[in-house]
Amino acid sequence: MTTVTRNDYVVRAIRPDEWERVRELRLDALRDPVAHLAFLETYENAASKPDSFWQDRAVGSGAGSTTAQQFIAEAPDGSWAGSVTVLMEEPGTQDWAGNPVERRQGHAVGVFVRPEHRGNGLVETLFTAGLAWVWQRGAERVRLFVHEDNLRAQTVYRRIGFAPSGLVLAFSKDETANELEFFMERPA
Repeated sequence: MTTVTRNDYVVRAIRPDEWERVRELRLDALRDPVAHLAFLETYENAASKPDSFWQDRAVGSGAGSTTAQQFIAEAPDGSWAGSVTVLMEEPGTQDWAGNPVERRQGHAVGVFVRPEHRGNGLVETLFTAGLAWVWQRGAERVRLFVHEDNLRAQTVYRRIGFAPSGLVLAFSKDETANELEFFMERPA
């Protein structure tokens, strides 16, 4: 298991029995003022999901999973300061948007750091763990998508080595507005 330490934070994979904390962190992320730019679901939708959903999610992305891994940053007081989840995508399949996957790659999703823990390099430390996990599995690159208006996230991703891939995706979360996302990638 990949564990990284920075400024007394411990970054590690979640454990399947931590599903309640996974739920709590996700709901907090969906309350963030830029959540509408950063996530594909609403707080109301996530809050209405049954415990079994969160239990399955923790098992599917917890320590020991070979298809996804959610890393959390645990603060010195034991609270969870943030997370990133990395999904493995295999050639010959389709990604979440229906685009063909042409090579073995990782896909970073669910990036969030609580406001009181921002600005200290923690997101970079989360990505260090996530990228190490993906590279250990033979990925050729890691991709993520970011809303064109989410400049804070774009700046962070560029700082840690991601660059625009040229792929732009138009979609609508609520069918009332078109939103543009563009993919960024980082080669192995």
